[in-house]
Amino acid sequence: MKILRLDELVADGRLAGQRVFIRADLNVPQDDAGRITEDTRIRASVPGIKAALKAGAAVMVTSHLGRPTEGECKPGDSLAPVARRLGELIGREVRLVSYWIDGVDVNPGELVMLENCRLNKGEKRNDESLAKKIALLCDIFVHDAFGTAHRAEASTYGIAQFAKVACAGPLLAAEIDAIGKALADPRRPLVAIVAGSKVSTKLSILHSLAKRVDQLIVGGGIANTFMLAAGLPIGKSLAEPGLIDDAKAVMAEMKARGAQVPIPNDVVVAKEFKADAPATVKAAIDVADDDLILDIGPQTAATLAAQLKAAGTIVWNGPLGVFEFDAFANGTQTVAHAIAASNAFSLAGGGDTLAAIAKYGIEKNVGYISTGGGAFLEVLEGKTLPAFEILARRAER
Repeated sequence: MKILRLDELVADGRLAGQRVFIRADLNVPQDDAGRITEDTRIRASVPGIKAALKAGAAVMVTSHLGRPTEGECKPGDSLAPVARRLGELIGREVRLVSYWIDGVDVNPGELVMLENCRLNKGEKRNDESLAKKIALLCDIFVHDAFGTAHRAEASTYGIAQFAKVACAGPLLAAEIDAIGKALADPRRPLVAIVAGSKVSTKLSILHSLAKRVDQLIVGGGIANTFMLAAGLPIGKSLAEPGLIDDAKAVMAEMKARGAQVPIPNDVVVAKEFKADAPATVKAAIDVADDDLILDIGPQTAATLAAQLKAAGTIVWNGPLGVFEFDAFANGTQTVAHAIAASNAFSLAGGGDTLAAIAKYGIEKNVGYISTGGGAFLEVLEGKTLPAFEILARRAER
């Protein structure tokens, strides 16, 4: 995908003296007192901001935070804590501008933060008049918020339409490169891991991947539904019996291409969904009516690990079991370490997946960790994200 990138503009010296508007994803969690509890997204935005400042630009950065009501600024909706934390990270004060639609006073080499963009009326519906007013604030628009790339909003899509120049920041550019490497032109075999509680939430993703991947590993409640489709008992485990035909269709799509959906041959069960519930390893055919399947078994985990180590590309979304409970974490841990040990290019995304990566300390051994939730899932579904589409169109001008 051909897009204009911020680093190209920096290299060409085109940022000096220019007004640069950066749309970042600074939507960080806070406690009841408004203190930031996890600042990964802020830290991830720093390289793009620093690059623009070093190049002599007058820099404005904004983001959404939470789910505010448009036109109503409540204390909990303010980016003030984010501005303070960003200032600490870059070693300078970051002025917060509350009312900015009608103009921003910012000088070359200065950085200001513009208050929560979702407070602006018309932001979420991508109001054209709002988008045009935002575009007038800058000479260069930088989209660096992959987490919003699947939404066409005024500060993400509309401004990219009307700004003089629109480009991708380093975070967004890295996501585009990683997605292309994993899905557009993958090294084979291409293995996808899709796990979660329900087939229904990821059915379109499963069908999309079934047309492209060499192996489709399913986990969690999704795997239970596929086990039902394969004629195996699952006891009282979480599943969607009404989607057995859909699971069969996905398996048929894979089989028609000479690919497969591995079905667990052993599982870890318990009688209750509790961290201290006794865990029992059983052959998949021996699951009792009162059993809950909470993880794949060690034989299945070892088989999958061997296949992952031989993969050329791995896409991972979702843990294989209830990894939060140590007794039911072996499947996810085994797969995580197999991905880390593989020579494959790996792309991982999704909140639970990131939690598993952190738990097992394999961050440095994953090729790329996506920062987007919904955006990552839509990419797996085969959709063209609005942010990618508009930046590619602007690159053609």
